[in-house]
Amino acid sequence: MVLEWHNQGCPFTKKHYVSGNMQALQKEWTAKGVVWFTVISSAPGKQGYMTASAENAYLAQVHAAPSAVLLDPEGKLGRLYSAKTTPQMIVIDPAGKVIYDGAIDDRPTPDPEDVRGAHNYVSDALMEAMAGKPVATPFTQPYGCSVKYPD
Repeated sequence: MVLEWHNQGCPFTKKHYVSGNMQALQKEWTAKGVVWFTVISSAPGKQGYMTASAENAYLAQVHAAPSAVLLDPEGKLGRLYSAKTTPQMIVIDPAGKVIYDGAIDDRPTPDPEDVRGAHNYVSDALMEAMAGKPVATPFTQPYGCSVKYPD
């Protein structure tokens, strides 16, 4: 399972959606049986907060393909996994163990051009796990905008 912390107003998140990178990852891995949850932990009144209808419209507009979006306006899921940034990525194995937590890739910029040639940690973790191997890099420093939790 993948948890993708999301804030459509964050330039670092936009990088991965404008480039088509996030949608490509969602489609690739869900086709292989991975459950992919986009998580929005922004609180009401905070930047990034979304209603279900507004987020569904956005997903259609950008052709996103997560298994589902989890609206987390109270921040319970975000705090449970200590999510700090958008996009922060967490990979969980079938036994419920976090096997990767951190950045989507090694290019901590908001520039969509930087997606090309970037080392994608999430794909690595999923490939290794699906091959029955331990994840070589189980943690990286996440980058992006702060998650906008309730006060």
